[in-house]
Amino acid sequence: MKRLVGALGLALAALGSRPALATEITLWHAWRGDERAVLESVTADYQAKHPGDQVELVFVPYESLGSKLEAAVPRGNGPDLFIFAHEKLDDWVQVGVVRPVSHGARADAVGDDAAGDPATRALTHGADVYGWPLATKCLALFYNRALVPAPPTTTDALLKLAADLRDDPLKPTRWGFAWEATSAYQDAPWLHGFGGGVFGPAGPPDVQLDSSENLAAFGFIQQLAALGPAETSGALITQLFNEGRVAMVPNGPWFLGEVEPVARGGPDFGVAPLPTVSATGLPAAPYLTVEALFLARDATGPNAGSAAQEALARDFAGYLQSPAVALRRVVEGRQVVPGVDVDDPVLGAFQAAARTAVPMPTAPAMAQTWEPLARAFRRLVRGAATPQQAASEAQASWLIVSRPAPATVDGRPYLAILVLGLVGAAGWVVRAAWQQRAWRHWREYLWIAPGGLAVALLVVAPFLVGASVSLFEVEGSAADGSWRFIGLAHFLDILLARDFPLSDPATRALSFWYTLLVTVTWTVANVVLHVSIGVFLAMMLREPWVRLRGFFRAALILPWAIPNYITALAWKGMFHQQFGAINAVLGLLGIAPVSWFASWSTAFAANVATNTWLGFPFMMVVTLGALQSIPRDVEEAAEMDGATGWQRFRLVTLPMLKPALLPAVILGSVWTFNMFNVIYLVSGGEPDGSTDILVSQAYRWAFTRGHRYGYGAAYAVIIFGVMLVQARVLNRAAGKKSV
Repeated sequence: MKRLVGALGLALAALGSRPALATEITLWHAWRGDERAVLESVTADYQAKHPGDQVELVFVPYESLGSKLEAAVPRGNGPDLFIFAHEKLDDWVQVGVVRPVSHGARADAVGDDAAGDPATRALTHGADVYGWPLATKCLALFYNRALVPAPPTTTDALLKLAADLRDDPLKPTRWGFAWEATSAYQDAPWLHGFGGGVFGPAGPPDVQLDSSENLAAFGFIQQLAALGPAETSGALITQLFNEGRVAMVPNGPWFLGEVEPVARGGPDFGVAPLPTVSATGLPAAPYLTVEALFLARDATGPNAGSAAQEALARDFAGYLQSPAVALRRVVEGRQVVPGVDVDDPVLGAFQAAARTAVPMPTAPAMAQTWEPLARAFRRLVRGAATPQQAASEAQASWLIVSRPAPATVDGRPYLAILVLGLVGAAGWVVRAAWQQRAWRHWREYLWIAPGGLAVALLVVAPFLVGASVSLFEVEGSAADGSWRFIGLAHFLDILLARDFPLSDPATRALSFWYTLLVTVTWTVANVVLHVSIGVFLAMMLREPWVRLRGFFRAALILPWAIPNYITALAWKGMFHQQFGAINAVLGLLGIAPVSWFASWSTAFAANVATNTWLGFPFMMVVTLGALQSIPRDVEEAAEMDGATGWQRFRLVTLPMLKPALLPAVILGSVWTFNMFNVIYLVSGGEPDGSTDILVSQAYRWAFTRGHRYGYGAAYAVIIFGVMLVQARVLNRAAGKKSV
């Protein structure tokens, strides 16, 4: 007993002598490669110098970091610090994701000469600075030294070089200049260089996409794009530059990791700022993105809300900005760090470009301009619109997507209707249960209760939440924004085509009724092809005279087994106007290359061809299984009675296949009706959104047109209603009890 008491005394003494809990903070980031390695290295050095403190680094993929922050931080569950680009600053200030790091833009809080530093200006909201700038990213001109000994300094020189470096003006295989001409981000330098931009002289929210300065820039973009390859994309430009087939491309620091080293056959390249616009004398100023260290609104962790925790966060931020660590981030992480000059021609070129760059606007109106500008540039580049038409249509489209939200309405009548509906539904359930004497089967209901609960939680509850969102206008973040009840306004706007009227030829392709017609046509065309090809192949593979039937069955299932987004991207490449395999085959046959996404018929055909490739294996497998149950002697008897092959199939085989095929047709039509990946990845809705289907339109309203979550949810509810009607019609056609 004495020994036990002594041991307990020693244990209590040890507990009483333990030091206080160390201060601990968490930092979320999305850095990869060299940037991540240097961050982890300097953090380890910091902790070695501060053994009583702990800085935990948590990597979160960039694609999901923003949404995770918006969901977690306002509820006190996020990090203490996080690294992210500054574009969402306005929204984050409104919903409480970030806290100011200084008031009144004090230079000593964020670095030397902060008031005049573009990086710090980008992090300023009102009179406060929100974040410590760590690195900047903007576009600069990459050029192949073997083709361009000295980079052009004016746009006139750029145009001349772009024309001179084409090896064949009629059918070139090498170009002087290439960029993503349909990207509003990559076209922004030309808008700024001609004195224009997204906003007018008054700044946000005064959007002026059709200004005279922008018109001049649109004309230059059209002229320059005609000298480069068609249908450019980031992957294509990287490939062409690495192969030495493009002499100059504008790109950012991220492009350094994509250029092949000279030792592996890559180009000997240099980097320079973008040229000055000859017509105005202004530099082609790209957007400047600032990656900053932000202080989350609410401290979390073991010392939540403590002054020690905030002091540690600020001290660590100062450590990351210290000259020695900043130099390490430049040298080891290959970052462009504000205020740190290094003897490196590549990083020096990006620093020079950053001095004249325009900080990316953080106003909410900015997010609403990306899609209208992209549509305008696509029409401009393919020659479907003049600069005047493209700019005017961009401004008109912006006015549509940015129009004021519907007014708030009284929700009490809706609540009363909901209560009456629930009471009526409950009465109907009770009446049905009484008539069926359901209590006698309580044991059977216990068996299906887990499945019913799972369906209620995973299917019914999310649907009801989504349907409820359609009755609200969500302003700001979906996770923590303001919600206003507007009733059925979204449904009326959609069904009455108030946003994109059918009477307007420029925008009717984006209206609900046009999109519904395209969706129905898309579904019917695909299902017919799926069934026809699948049944034909199954009938062929059924015949004993076909050799290697097992091999062909396995091979023909592969299109269905491969993830559909991979297949969609592969077919997208095959439909490319200049480098696609399909146009190459047409060229061998003496047929001129087709610009597949320049007209509705060819773009729709490209989508249908891709989805047919994805869908026929399913119908083939279903048919093969059903054919196993059809006795061959029935068909042989019909043949002996004089029936032809077509008659045997139509009158004998097909009726026996219908019980298996009709459910497959219903399932296939549902899949096809909502086949988002093919539409989004192959045609992208081109031309001008005319090949979009309902589900892709819902996506665009929710995520690319100002984050109109309620509007997108209303689209989803309407899609559900259309699918319900379709299922009932198909079930009745199948001779089964309707759902």
